Formats: sequence, C-alpha cells, structure tokens
Amino acid sequence: MLPPNFLRASLLAALLCSSAFAADPAAKAPLPMPIAVEDLWAMERVGAPAVSPDGKWLAYVVTTFDREKNAGTGQLWRVPADGSAPPQRLTFHDAGGRAPVFSPDGKWLVFSSKRGDGPAQLYRISLEGGGEPEQLTTLPVSPSDVRFFPDGKSLAFVANSFADLNDDFAEVKKRLDAQKGDKSQVKISDNRTLRYWDRYLTDGGVTHVFRLDLESRKVTDLLPGRDPLVGFESLEWDLSPDGKELAWSVNATKPPFQTLDFNIELVDLESGKARSIGADNLASDGGPVYSPDGRYLLWGRNLRPDWPSEQNQLVRYDRKSGEIKPLLAGWDRDPSSWQVTDDGKTVVFVAQENGRQNLYSVGIDGGTPKLLAAGGNVGSPRPAGSRVVYQADGFYRPANFFSVPLAGGDSKQLTEHNKERMAGIAKGKVESITYAGAGGADVQMWLHLPPDFDAGKKWPLLMVLHGGPHGASLENFHYRWNAELFASKGYIVAQPNFHGSTGFGQAFADAIVGRHGDKPFEDVMKAVDLLVARGYVDEKRMAAAGGSYGGYLVSWLLGHTDRFAAIINHAGVYDLNAQFASDMTYGRSFAYGSEPWEDPVRIDEQSPSRFAKNFDTPTLILHGELDYRVPYTQGVMLHGVLTAKGVPSRIVIFPQENHWILKPQSAEIWWREVFAWLAKYLPETQS
Repeated sequence: MLPPNFLRASLLAALLCSSAFAADPAAKAPLPMPIAVEDLWAMERVGAPAVSPDGKWLAYVVTTFDREKNAGTGQLWRVPADGSAPPQRLTFHDAGGRAPVFSPDGKWLVFSSKRGDGPAQLYRISLEGGGEPEQLTTLPVSPSDVRFFPDGKSLAFVANSFADLNDDFAEVKKRLDAQKGDKSQVKISDNRTLRYWDRYLTDGGVTHVFRLDLESRKVTDLLPGRDPLVGFESLEWDLSPDGKELAWSVNATKPPFQTLDFNIELVDLESGKARSIGADNLASDGGPVYSPDGRYLLWGRNLRPDWPSEQNQLVRYDRKSGEIKPLLAGWDRDPSSWQVTDDGKTVVFVAQENGRQNLYSVGIDGGTPKLLAAGGNVGSPRPAGSRVVYQADGFYRPANFFSVPLAGGDSKQLTEHNKERMAGIAKGKVESITYAGAGGADVQMWLHLPPDFDAGKKWPLLMVLHGGPHGASLENFHYRWNAELFASKGYIVAQPNFHGSTGFGQAFADAIVGRHGDKPFEDVMKAVDLLVARGYVDEKRMAAAGGSYGGYLVSWLLGHTDRFAAIINHAGVYDLNAQFASDMTYGRSFAYGSEPWEDPVRIDEQSPSRFAKNFDTPTLILHGELDYRVPYTQGVMLHGVLTAKGVPSRIVIFPQENHWILKPQSAEIWWREVFAWLAKYLPETQS
C-alpha cells in the first residue's frame, strides 16, 4: 500500500500536467486523500486565547513546526472577538512568541519569546503603533504566566529562584551556572518527590511570583524566603483585581513529603502576611481564580486524599464573610478551566460528558449548570462581555476559536486555521456507540471507519485504548494518537471508554480502583465481540494499541487473550511494583489495592507481569528514555521477557523524548514503526 502523501502528490502532479486541467477552468479539483503523518505536522496549532479588557479582541499563538529544525515556533495573532474581520498576524520573528496577555488599557500585548542563547524572556508589542517588540526582562530564568497590576505600570509573573536568593538574579545565575558546570551532575534527595515527568527536582529551586516595574525594570520577589512545594507542572495562582492580594496553591506538609495536602493560601502583598483558607480539607485544593469584582475566590477541591479517580468540586470563597460554598452540589461531573464573567454574576467552565468536553455556565451563587456549547472538545473558555470565547476541535476539525452568547444560543466561528488543508483530506464516518460492558453497565465507544469503507468487505480492526486510567477518548483532533490517521491506512478503529474513564460520573471512574485490569478488559473484549458480530471485521486481523495505562491494558490483554494478531505498547506499565520508580507514587495504595509492604500478592494479581507464561502475541514496544511517569525500563522488561520466550517483539527507544513523543522527526519514526508492525501482522487479504 502506497503512503497517502505519495498518492496525494502523484495525483496532484498528474492533474497539473494534464492539458485538459490547465485549459478547462471548470475541471474538478484534486480528489480528497486520506490524512497522512505529514498533515499532522503541517497543521497550524492554536493556543489558549487572551481577551482584551474591552472584550473586543482575541489574542492567541499559532504554532507551526519545521521538520528540519525538529521544533515548533509560535507567532502571535489577533482577531476581533465578534468575528467581524479575519485574523491578523502580529509577529514574524524566527523565535516567535507564546502566552500573550493584554495590558489593562488594551494598548500592549506582553508575551514570552526566546530570542537568543539564554532562556525565554518577556516582551511587549504595541497594538497601536506596531513596530518591533520591546524586551522587558533579562533574567537567567524564564518568566511566565503574566498578570498585570490594575494600574498597568507593573506586572506579576512566575519564575524559578532559590529561597535564600529571591530576586537577586545575579546570584541566581551564578548558582545555576555552578550547577550546570558540576561535572558529576549527581542527584541527591531525601524527598519522596525525586523527579517529575522528565526532570529531577534536586536543584533546591523554588517557584515564586515576582513583580516587574515597567518603568525602572526592577524585579521584586513577592514571596521572599518562601520554599513550599507547589504544583509539579506549574504554579496555580491568581492576583486579586485590586492588586493587593495573591492566592496560590501550596503544599502544607513538610519534607520529605510523605503525603501531600495542597491548600489555598492568601498573601497580603503589602504586609507579606499569609493565611490558609479551607485548610481543614485534607485533600488537594487548587486552581484559584478571583471574580472581577474581587468579592469571591473560586477553586477546585478534592474531598478524598490521594484518591486517583477523584472529581473536582468547584467551590466559592466569600472574601467578606469567609464562607466556602460548593457551586455544583450534586452534579456528577468534573469541572475545569473555570472563569468568572466580567459582571461577576456567572461562572463558565468545561467538563467531560459521554466522550466529549462541553462548555457550561452556572450562576455565581451556584445551582444546576447550563450547557452553552456541546460537541467535540471545548477548552480555554474566556468571558468577553456578553459572550464566551472558547477553543474547540473535533475528529476532523483541528482547533479553532468560537464564541457563544452567555444567555445561550448559536456559536459563531471566529477563525478558520487549516481550512484549506482539511478540505483536501478524505473523511471517514465516525460513530458513537453505547453497548453493555462489564456487569451490564453502559460503555461508550467511538468507532472510526476508513474513508473508503465498504460494509461488504472484511476489514482489520484496531482497538486504541486511552491512558489515565482516569482519562477518556474524546471527540478531538489528537496530534499523537490520531484515530483518523490509523483509519486512513484501512483499519476500523475502535476507542472504548471503558470502566474508569472520566466524563461518565464518579462511580464509573471509581469502578476500577484497586482492580485495574478486570472490568476494562471485559469492556474491551465485549466491544470486540460487538464489532465482529457486525460482519465487516476480519477476526483474524485484529490488533490492540495503547499508551501509559493503555499500555498496561494491552499488556493485560497479552496475558489474558490470544484473539489479537498484534499488540502495540507505548510507554506502558508492565510491572506494578516497578511503578514505585515512577515520579508520582502518591495514591498507589488506592490505585493498586495495597502498598507493596502490606499486601504484595494483591498488587501482583493485577500486574500484567504475573501472566507472562501466557504471552504469545507479537508486540511492538515504544518508549521515551526521559519518561519518569512510566520509566522506560518497564518497556525494556517486557521486551526482555517476550524475546526470552521467543515471542516476536521489537522495541523502539527515544532517548530525547519523555512520556509523550513531541518532536516531528521522532513522531515520524513512531508512526512508521507502528504502521510497519500492523502491516506485518495484519496483512492485506484478497477478500
């Protein structure tokens, strides 16, 4: 089978060389072709938006990728929030920019850009006079996550420092240079949190919020001497509308951090005094957001410490009365990305529901959520006057921006990035199926058919199993596990949202806690039976693929069924006890049913490694060497067992990648290996 990009190029060349095509303006345009790997990396990828203070403009970043440079560059764009004019590109520098923020008067955009050998710095560009961006900071670290103070004369940002150095960045640079120049690069820690994702946490650094005076360019640490553990991915914080208070999510426990308890802490920026609110809750509190009038502070709260499937509870803190009130009491879904509207009366947020992520609103006093926008994958909602701007994508729709009235009504599309490219791509049918899974419970599944699907033929089946396990296969345009790209090669692709998936309620997510393999396995196999019964699946040409927990689940399949002709395991968990080498070991006792020193047999019962005697399916293993979430030795262990048994196995290690494959050249290799493995063990037939 020739690759789709070759076919597309050949067809276009033939048409261009045709005299009839050149002479006849009414000649048909080139036929749409199946999506190819190259298409994914040619897409313009839009980032989260910023809305101007008057609600009239939307600023955002469009990232494009250069295969030869093996990297992406983001450029700033803006578009009227009412969609009255097409988008306008604002920056053209090779280094690009990211994370734009409007000044309070709407005349400037501040953004981050790496324009030299050092770390990325803050710049600003005039929205009135244009011209070259002006550099605002020259620090040895990268500032990020900007908030303006209300007078517009200074701004706050997040950056790394050391608790004993604070805003003495000359000394910060010396220490960083010394650490970089240390020949041993030894890593020493007493803490349970040794490393996170793809980096070690042993340099003694802290994450603080700093203030930049725009006239003098003086940088001041707003949290001097503080060294609490903050969010591992980023600092979750907000600045009060009057600029006098800072709210951040900080861990209340002390080193060596045997347990975690993130609380919301309020810091008076004049006195420096801090106080915790809601500290009686022993589970995590995070994502603080002030209402524009400053009266309320909202955040997300978990109620069960270390419980892996716990949904967020959205709460509101009244800064006058001190009352903490849940806003969505009794609503069995998991809200995120909450924002308060400009008038302070409404909260907008997103939540997953039945394989999609939708946009909702609720009054500031709480109640039953109102659905504002559904279908596809909605994210990054931003209030803009009487409307809400949001980002949305779908299976054959790369992300663009839309707006919808707060009062309800039809959505309006604001941008059309990738319209021409997607017009040239052949689209297959996608179906949402609900079937009876384990215990007779409803299980939702996405089914993707090849663009040239014919129900009268027999087709190979590929089960694609999501990670998490408390995640979901959503109706989205995925740049790493793109179901349409799998289907473009002639596979029927099924994505079941098995027990444990999010967007189906707390009980459904909780159903696999302590028993990771049982119900999801049954859900997957019942999905296979359902599709085989439809008559167009070739039962001898079936494969399963998954990453992370999905990799665990395909390893579980490996030891519990011989119905698949091939397995693809990306960054998968193979041995549960070995997962104590993971970056995050919190909550393992709940997820696996026990601590290793309490009941190792119970853990072993749910570990794919226990069933190695049954392994007999050819397996492709792919893993990033910088993966600290599921250490790459998990993949090496599985490959070692398979090859020792004589089971066909191939392993692909990416030394520069983490849990995800993010670089263009690495991704090309990933897809090439995956498609070659499928072609080898699910060969075409003469049906």
